[in-house]
Amino acid sequence: MTSLAGRVAVITGSARNIGRATALMLAREGASIMVHARSDQAGVDETRKLLDAAGAQSDGHIADVSTEAGAQSLIEATAKRFGKIDILVNNAAVRRNTPFVEMTLEDWRYVLANSLDCAFLCARYAAPYMIAGKWGRIVNIGGVTMFRGTAGRVHVAAAKSGMIGMTRAMATELGPHGITANIVAPGTINTVRSGAAGARPADSASLGIPVGREGQPEEIAHVITMLCRPEGAYTTGQTIEVNGGIHYS
Repeated sequence: MTSLAGRVAVITGSARNIGRATALMLAREGASIMVHARSDQAGVDETRKLLDAAGAQSDGHIADVSTEAGAQSLIEATAKRFGKIDILVNNAAVRRNTPFVEMTLEDWRYVLANSLDCAFLCARYAAPYMIAGKWGRIVNIGGVTMFRGTAGRVHVAAAKSGMIGMTRAMATELGPHGITANIVAPGTINTVRSGAAGARPADSASLGIPVGREGQPEEIAHVITMLCRPEGAYTTGQTIEVNGGIHYS
């Protein structure tokens, strides 16, 4: 299938895991891909090798998209390389575990900057290109912390919950230009994580996933790709949970 032939996609945090799986799936639909990481050049190169093997056009860019200069450089590099931007997947984030009474303002701001701020900044700079093309797809990546009060993740919950309001407002404002904005909220996914700061919460094993297993990055990429297809034009402002059947009241 080549439903996205001629489209250009920027995927933040696409050096590995969900971002890489999404890059490969969108490429199979015909999209050209800008691969991004904050510092993992080796991961970017590996993702691009896989895209090359699939016959896809790609480029790579290293930038700290929690800063305005970094986000702007990523979007401008994509437009310069491919001439436009049609799809933005805001996947880059950090997920630190910090007891609330030990959480400093610096901890709080770091997590919000590397989740909510970077999604805002990348969308802010990408939207004018989508408006000019009268077509666009913005997919923000959330998580179960948006709905579940997870100990040690007050900052993560705030960042991801804030994404809901931001995404709904973007969907309303950008809808007349043919642009959709949605959230995909993964559950517990089998990904490679680095360091104690990226570890899962200690109680993640007790989540009670109805399907009896962790999800795979490709299963999240599948839903992202569905939203990016032309048939996704009437789905906007939504938060889609992909978590193996976990439900929260």
